Amino acid sequence: MSGSLTTGAPLDARRRRIVFRAHHRGMLEMDIIFGRFVDAEIAALDDGELDDLEVLLDEPDRDVLSWVTGEEKTPARHDTPVFQKILRFHTHVRPLHE
Repeated sequence: MSGSLTTGAPLDARRRRIVFRAHHRGMLEMDIIFGRFVDAEIAALDDGELDDLEVLLDEPDRDVLSWVTGEEKTPARHDTPVFQKILRFHTHVRPLHE
């Protein structure tokens, strides 16, 4: 859950805050969606992507979940490259554990 597990390098304070926020959303589905993504990708995100991710983390869980599931159209301001990365991260063509 630290985000540093995949890289072996310690995370800076900003990334540690994002990891914490991603895992403590209040809605289990969003803990899973954001949490797993940041665990795998946080070290590789650039400053612009971190900015976009922090903006997403400020949005209500229900809104973001509706965008991820396609229930609602993603507002243009949130349809960023990092949001697309989150969608691709959680889209699986085949089972993860074969």
